[in-house]
Amino acid sequence: MEVGSSSPEKGPLFARGFWWLKAMIVGVVQKIIKLGQQDPRRVFHSFKVAIALTLVSLTYYITPLYDRFESAGMWAVLTVVVVFEYTVGATLGKGLNRGIATLLAGALAVGAHHLASLCGEKGKPIILGLSTFLAAATSTFSRFFPRIKQRYDYGAMIFILTFSLVSVSGYREDKIIEIAYERLTTIITAGVACVILSIFIFPVWAGEDLHNMVAHNLEMIASFLEGFGGEYFRSPEEGDNQVISEGKKPFLKEYRSVLNSKATEQSLANFASWEPGHGCFKFRHPWKQYLQIGTLNRQCAYLVEALNCCINSEIQVPYEFREKIHQTCTNMSIESGNALKELALAIKEMRQPCLADPPVESAKAAASDLKTILETAIIANSDLLTIMPAATVASLLVEIVHCTEKIAESVHELANLAHFKKIDPTLKLEKPSLLLMGTANRLSKAESHQHVVITIPNLPATTIESAYVAP
Repeated sequence: MEVGSSSPEKGPLFARGFWWLKAMIVGVVQKIIKLGQQDPRRVFHSFKVAIALTLVSLTYYITPLYDRFESAGMWAVLTVVVVFEYTVGATLGKGLNRGIATLLAGALAVGAHHLASLCGEKGKPIILGLSTFLAAATSTFSRFFPRIKQRYDYGAMIFILTFSLVSVSGYREDKIIEIAYERLTTIITAGVACVILSIFIFPVWAGEDLHNMVAHNLEMIASFLEGFGGEYFRSPEEGDNQVISEGKKPFLKEYRSVLNSKATEQSLANFASWEPGHGCFKFRHPWKQYLQIGTLNRQCAYLVEALNCCINSEIQVPYEFREKIHQTCTNMSIESGNALKELALAIKEMRQPCLADPPVESAKAAASDLKTILETAIIANSDLLTIMPAATVASLLVEIVHCTEKIAESVHELANLAHFKKIDPTLKLEKPSLLLMGTANRLSKAESHQHVVITIPNLPATTIESAYVAP
């Protein structure tokens, strides 16, 4: 015990508290840095919101502005807090909803107040109460309609709020028109400030995020399919347990984010419909078509999840039967993955996805061969239970081929609706993607696992550029 220490436990207690506080602060700082590095746009968005709040606060700080608006300036601050969202589409949607709802509710509240004034002092509160009841009931019921719920739910809520505040406060205030005008002016001013800052300072477009998200989801499914054959048909001595396999091969689990992407895609599509034309995305871009592609992609992801469960199944399948379906299943999986990757690349580059058609046809041909093999094997094999697990895998792969074909059709439809760039039909190759990539790795014949590397040397840049023509 040290000299001068009043308590032997006081020092260690403070030391533990100090180190705990230090560790907590370091942990929080590390999480902040990691979050900012994942998407730097979040940092810019935070500063944009701070700038908007500072600007609208001038209605309180500058005396002439405060004398003009007085306490109504607080509506501008509230508007920035509730309207300024992460994406441009969300900010525009909320801003327009709030502005239009405030205008309509203010006008109707003033009209109700005028009508109530004609009914005398006794009839005035009855008319105002009845009008508030009808407005609230009608607006609330309208929020149950799916279309209104999706796009105008916030506006309906603001309509109820504004109408109630203006009509109720107008019963005790004589300057009801001025009250409605001041609130509308401050709300519009704050909304315009939010929209300008959101569009012109490091904008985050919901449409662009949706576009990239759908393409990325296709790539994750494709990566799993390309590696599935080697994982499922590996020999026992090459096998790893599930934990090690997923740790060393992230493609075995990355696709799972696709399973929960529905809500995000629908939200982004809704926000994107509010956005003006920007970059390669013209006004009235077919955002709903992305939702259809996303739905098909999730269906494929559920089939992939079932395949993933079969990789490390403990049920042993006869070696002879596995060898019969080995090459065909591998070809189906790889060609489906190639098709999905080509579709994802076509979406990213906004060009016609005709280069995905050959691998789709190859996958369909392999699926047809697999059906023949399964029919022959089932007839020849009396013990169906032993081949059932492998037959299930084969069936799932056939379904994935059908799903890939539907995704390709949906992407073709998107390309036509959005007027994606077209590839010159006069430039035809057995593997058209060689023209764009210079080199390509493809599996060769159905009897071999070896890769054939084809290289086109000294391919002029003008040849690649000529592959695209204006739509």
